[in-house]
Amino acid sequence: MAASASTPHTTDFPAEGRCSYYVEKKKRFCRMVVAAGKRFCGEHAGAAEEENARKRILCPLDPKHTVYEDQLAKHLKKCNSREKPKPDFFIQDINAGLKDETEIPEQLVPISSLSEEQLENLIKKLRRASEGLNSTLKDQIMSHPALHDALNDPKNGDSATKHLKQQASILGNIEKLKLLGPRRCFVEFGAGKGKLSHWVDIALKDAEKVHFILVEKVTTRFKVDGKHRKKNSVFERLQIDIQHLCLNKIPLLSKEKLPVVGIGKHLCGVATGSLLLKKRRK
Repeated sequence: MAASASTPHTTDFPAEGRCSYYVEKKKRFCRMVVAAGKRFCGEHAGAAEEENARKRILCPLDPKHTVYEDQLAKHLKKCNSREKPKPDFFIQDINAGLKDETEIPEQLVPISSLSEEQLENLIKKLRRASEGLNSTLKDQIMSHPALHDALNDPKNGDSATKHLKQQASILGNIEKLKLLGPRRCFVEFGAGKGKLSHWVDIALKDAEKVHFILVEKVTTRFKVDGKHRKKNSVFERLQIDIQHLCLNKIPLLSKEKLPVVGIGKHLCGVATGSLLLKKRRK
C-alpha cells in the first residue's frame, strides 16, 4: 500500500469512531467506521499490532478490497461482487449487434500490435464501410436555466464547472429536441452518481408522472438519486451492463407504457452508439 499508520501528517487525530489508518495518498485518515474497541477498520486491520497474526489477501472476486484469508470462504458467500441471479431484463448480448462467427477473431488484439500492412487494410475497410454516411458532426453547446445558480457558484472548482457545463448543455439539447416534459420515463445510461437525472428532475419541477431509470454497470457511492422524494418523480436504479439490457422487460416500462427518453453523459463499451438521446414510443 502507498500509506502507513506511522507516517507524519497534518491532522493530529482521526475522527471519533473512525479508522486510525493514515492514507498518505489522500493526506488524511481513513474515514471508515471501526468496530467497538478497535482502532482500525477491516481493510486496514493489518496495521494494528493485535491483528498482525492474521493475513489479509485480495478478494478473488474483486481485487479492489481485501479479506482475512481464514474467512475467505465465508466472505465469498456475501461479497457484493459475487455472481447474482439474473433479472428478467438481462438478455445476454442483446445490444451487442449480430455476430458473424466467420469474421470474429478468436482473440482480440490491440491496434498497436498490427503491422503497417494490416493497419492500412483496416483503414481501407473502415473507409469503405463509412462511404455515403454523413459523418460531419456539428457542435451544439447549449445551457439550461435549471443550472444557472449552480454554474455561478463561486465555490466551484474547475472539475465541478466542467461537469455542470456538460450537464447544462445536455439539458439544453434535450429541451431543443422537445423531449423534456411530463408523462415519460428517462433512462440514464452509465448513470454513475445519477447527477444528470438529478438536473433533469429539477428542470421538470412539478411535472406529473415522470419516472427515472438509472442504469449503471458497477456499484456507485454517493448516489444523489436516493435524495429525491418528490411525489411526481419515481427513481429506480438498475445495476447491469447496457450490453445485456432489454428495455422491454423492465417491469416499470412494461407496466406504465410511457414514452422513453434515453440520456447519458459518459458512456463507453458495447451498445453505446445506439442508445443516446433516443425516444421510444410504445
